[in-house]
Amino acid sequence: MNNLDGVSSTNQANRELRVVAVLFFTWGSVFLARMSGLYLAPYIALEFQLTHAQVGMLSSVLAITWAFSGLFLGSLSDHIGRRVILIPCAFSFSILCMASGLVHSFNQLLLLRGLMGVALGPTWPILNAMVKDSSSPATRGRNVGAVVSAAALVGLTMAPLLATQVAARFNWRWAFLAAGIPGLVMSFLVLKYAPESELASSRSSRLAAWREFSLILRQPNIWLCCLGTAGFMCWLFITHTFAPLYMIEVAHQAPTTAGWLIAATGLGSFLLGFILPGISDRIGRRLALMIMATLSVAVPLLLLVSRLYQHLWLLAALLLVANAGQGVSALIMVLIPSESVRPEFAATAIALTTFVGELVGATVAPWESGRLAQSHGLGITLWIAGAGMMLVLLLSTAMKETSTAVRAQSVRLPGTSLSS
Repeated sequence: MNNLDGVSSTNQANRELRVVAVLFFTWGSVFLARMSGLYLAPYIALEFQLTHAQVGMLSSVLAITWAFSGLFLGSLSDHIGRRVILIPCAFSFSILCMASGLVHSFNQLLLLRGLMGVALGPTWPILNAMVKDSSSPATRGRNVGAVVSAAALVGLTMAPLLATQVAARFNWRWAFLAAGIPGLVMSFLVLKYAPESELASSRSSRLAAWREFSLILRQPNIWLCCLGTAGFMCWLFITHTFAPLYMIEVAHQAPTTAGWLIAATGLGSFLLGFILPGISDRIGRRLALMIMATLSVAVPLLLLVSRLYQHLWLLAALLLVANAGQGVSALIMVLIPSESVRPEFAATAIALTTFVGELVGATVAPWESGRLAQSHGLGITLWIAGAGMMLVLLLSTAMKETSTAVRAQSVRLPGTSLSS
């Protein structure tokens, strides 16, 4: 029996590893497609003579279509399955990303970015629900952190290098083609290697649970995560939309230098985002979130220090050690909301927090920041980004702990309770 248990544990670990590996690269390809457009903004703006407000619109239109598509299709995946939605979406956003290199006007690009948002939106709740469904409670934080960190490694580290280097050597249109290819590859790998999740309940019980959807909204953590996700996405998309422009236009750095600095902060986000969510399995989600939010507040503010541009390696090092953004997203957008509700609502809870975050933090905030930059300068956008992460830090102090291990430990300790 012990041997059988050992074999079963090994098989479970191998299944988890396979699913995490496939979904890691799939999520990386999603963020590569999404973020490449932001890093190519200086080149696109030059050719189409765009204002800062129009650059913000390119980010915002994708975010708003992502929000509605993610909420609807992500919730639907709790009912009809994950793969039937994920695979067509992965194929579609890749084609749309490559097609972005064929546009001849701002309006054409705006339309394609909006359509990309429709295809990209469901990937976030579905991917993370698949990871949660396939993980044991003891490894859930580690696995979610690993998959989410792909956004930092691929989307925030490799994407600025790939986009700016290809655009500088060839043309920004070829950079869109390069950014779309990985998604095509991953759609086939998901089809072959990522099995359909074994959802936590039967079809009939899930249908019954849908009648109690209001239970999700009764959880204080869900409201806090919705607001916190808005702050996080404000920090993320304002920084990555306007930081390259700030470094080029205000700090007078070359576009390739801006790409290297963004890559440095992306690498830091990958490393911390890979490690700290796993540590949250032991120290708790709330404490880990507070640590990561405290570090990440500094990222946009460092870019405002003009003297640091005289020491680019020092600036890159500081950006690397401060950026824990992807770890923040793993906790506030995935683990805490999905662990605060019944298992059959996992994708719905993730999609709901993402919906609010996309509408406020990724749609309104970049658009409004671009408008303010027109009259007050690009520096104000980085101050707004820092304020967004500060909001995450403040809200994290009010969240209830959701880690199974930490909650169980608090029960065993005298003088503690589950609500602490």
